[in-house]
Amino acid sequence: MQRQGIDEEGYLVDPMDWNEEVAREFANIENIDLTEDHWDAIRFMRQYYAEHQVAPDVRHVMKHLAERLGAESRNRIFELFPYGYVKQACKIAGMKRPRAWSTG
Repeated sequence: MQRQGIDEEGYLVDPMDWNEEVAREFANIENIDLTEDHWDAIRFMRQYYAEHQVAPDVRHVMKHLAERLGAESRNRIFELFPYGYVKQACKIAGMKRPRAWSTG
């Protein structure tokens, strides 16, 4: 995907440029078929961003999924995005690359 507003690592420069089509394009690049659980995590991340103007820490998304899917799903985020929260979840959800996190 060649698109304006993408940094050298493939993240959106401005998270406000995100929409569901962008998410589908990024997911396709990452070889992820978006399921309802993916969308639930992504929508939570977008809502968190709208409220706090920062990407949520992975623990917030883990807690959200556990509340919806049950405590045994605590690590579901890592099943949904196997190559890392930052590399895949943040990118697909249209977050800027979080500076404080070097891996996923």
